[in-house]
Amino acid sequence: MAADLTNFDPNSVGLKSNNIFGLPFKEADAKLVLLPVPWEVTISYRDGTSRGPENIFDASMQVDLYDPDVPDGWKKGFYMLPVDKNIKKKSDYLRQCAELIISHLIDGGIVEENEQLREKLEEVNEGGILLFNWVHEMTSTLLRAGKKVGLVGGDHSTPLGFIKALSNIHSDFGVLQIDAHADLRKAYEGFTYSHASIMYNVIHEIPQVSKLVQVGIRDYCDEELELSQSNDRVKTFFDKDIKERLYEGDSWKNICEDMISHLPQKVYISFDIDGLDPKLCPNTGTPVPGGFELEEVFYLFKVLKKSGREIIGFDLNEVSTGQHSADGIDGIVGARTLYKLCNYMVVE
Repeated sequence: MAADLTNFDPNSVGLKSNNIFGLPFKEADAKLVLLPVPWEVTISYRDGTSRGPENIFDASMQVDLYDPDVPDGWKKGFYMLPVDKNIKKKSDYLRQCAELIISHLIDGGIVEENEQLREKLEEVNEGGILLFNWVHEMTSTLLRAGKKVGLVGGDHSTPLGFIKALSNIHSDFGVLQIDAHADLRKAYEGFTYSHASIMYNVIHEIPQVSKLVQVGIRDYCDEELELSQSNDRVKTFFDKDIKERLYEGDSWKNICEDMISHLPQKVYISFDIDGLDPKLCPNTGTPVPGGFELEEVFYLFKVLKKSGREIIGFDLNEVSTGQHSADGIDGIVGARTLYKLCNYMVVE
């Protein structure tokens, strides 16, 4: 069922009484449905990302609908589901548990020697399973209904259930990860489903992901480097190496084509906003100097699409306006990033 756009003016102000980007679509008539996941249990530095979906929704009203790369993409219909208050409440509670554990570790304590913290760790890990199952069920239902799906976090642990749902449909696909961090740690800080362990979990739990291509990585540990170098399913383009290629005269076009050449036909995009230069996302959970300009990432998407590969899903995570500061342009950068991802997701 197509939406009636007769009385909708794409040049007018975005109406919050409509949905994301001020678009007048309902779930039933939208080609692409966005699942907001307000979750930030295992964050290890600054909070605020659980409010990412709401911040992006509010800022999306300021995004003009004309996109020169995909001029009429919005006409296919984008719709964001309501934020689940029970998931948000569970995240807030478990975040308090995780903070106690992290504080104990920072002070040199051993969680296994503290009965109360052992119980809280078990509770946090059970919460990670709960979220995985919820995301898997929600996205599987949407996929079965014939919808294209995007996920909006939340911290970067959130998309594992979605990627698993896609693996039930697609027997072979790659993940293009844009990120400052490798996220290849095993159960970081004892949390099985840590935001810092998302790609470790993808590699070890979802064999249908035949290739993980990481770009912009600039903050990682020895353990992650060893996994990246020893596992044929992982190809990492470190920020330092990318910049040196540019400094020495290589073109961004060549570098993008090199990145994409390692991906199979079907591609899932996992976008942690801290992959960008932190001037564009100053309130993200763990900002790292370096990174991309937004237009560089948009060009990477363009080259990906031009290659003939199919984008089967995406997530956008770690967008925050911060707990204590409204400074920065995080929300609007997140909204514009989301809009570009939506458009490339629906273009034929």
